[in-house]
Amino acid sequence: MPDVVIDYATVFRLLPGMVALLTTDLVYVDANEEFLHSSGRTRDQLIGRYLFDVFPDNPNDPSANGMRNLAASLQRVVETGERDAMALQRYDVESSERPGEWEERYWSPVNAPVFDSEGRVVLLVHRVEEVTELIRARGRRASGQSQVLEAELYTRARELQEVNERLREAHAREREVALALQSAMLPVTRPTGDTRIAVRYRPAAGSLNVCGDWYDLVDLPGDRIAVAVGDVVGHGLAAAGVMGQLRSALSATSRVAGGPAEALEVLGLYARSVEGAENTTVVETCIDWASRTITYSSAGHLPPALVRLDGTVDFLDQATDPPLGARPEHLPRPQATTEFSDGDTLVLYTDGLVERRREDIDVSLDRLAEALVRHRQADPERIADALLVDLLSVGGATDDTALIVVRL
Repeated sequence: MPDVVIDYATVFRLLPGMVALLTTDLVYVDANEEFLHSSGRTRDQLIGRYLFDVFPDNPNDPSANGMRNLAASLQRVVETGERDAMALQRYDVESSERPGEWEERYWSPVNAPVFDSEGRVVLLVHRVEEVTELIRARGRRASGQSQVLEAELYTRARELQEVNERLREAHAREREVALALQSAMLPVTRPTGDTRIAVRYRPAAGSLNVCGDWYDLVDLPGDRIAVAVGDVVGHGLAAAGVMGQLRSALSATSRVAGGPAEALEVLGLYARSVEGAENTTVVETCIDWASRTITYSSAGHLPPALVRLDGTVDFLDQATDPPLGARPEHLPRPQATTEFSDGDTLVLYTDGLVERRREDIDVSLDRLAEALVRHRQADPERIADALLVDLLSVGGATDDTALIVVRL
């Protein structure tokens, strides 16, 4: 079959339905011929103009809510990166031939995102099907009883949309509370000593932006710092509550323990009294700037990665034990030490960054190592951003993700 060169600009222009492209600020950047024809607007009247300057609500109808509903739908697409199909809308349009005269119109809109190469929403596809003539034709054909029924159905559709809006508002308030809780339970990140640290925190998509993953940074005596990440089983507020207890306990214990292994021993004993803490994984590292060493211990967690300047990646996996509460008896946890050089990079992370369903963990870690080698010369902030772009899916994290990048 010969190669076919597709002129997508022409395809867009000739699409049979009404389609327009908007920026995330709701400014028109393009519209196909059907959109221009059906809306009664020229390209000059649309392109470069704000959506609701072109199509405001009917000022003569105090109950008009088409503009508010459409704005809410488009904003949801920007925030979630997901397609949003709206209920049937009455949205009157001012006549282009008779200014000041408004025409009763009915529409069925669908809004969808357009992503850039980094997964960010950069444009909005606004597709509209006008159903005005269908509504009028059915009204002319319908008996009086059917007209009443259709009017009732339309009223109920509007009521359902209002209920959905109230639910979204309640969800937004719940999310604000969740974010405040999460912020209160996690430490404020900052450079510690001479190091540079970048932290990224990405709850799973649809989890109220709270999760059971955590990170911690603790200044220790003698020019040392403890860096830890942990992962509580589950998502949402319940997991976040357990996370807050365990993180606080480990943060306090790390200040007095003789090393990461002892800190995790104490945390394991404490976890037995916390409902929902069983099978939590956690790894703690202690960076000693004076001796240029990293001492570490892991309770079932994925190994930290030490990226050296020459491109070698060492996974710190020589001191791994079962997760918290995974065995009935108390046994000392293992601990190991490795050396580092100036300019090396230490990376701690949770499984949401690397694991994929039905994929061997070695494959996942190899992918992480390749990304680290590729970006090793960047600063920690850029490394952290690059890892999220390289390793997380465009639609957002399917599992909670915590990530710490430390330039040694």
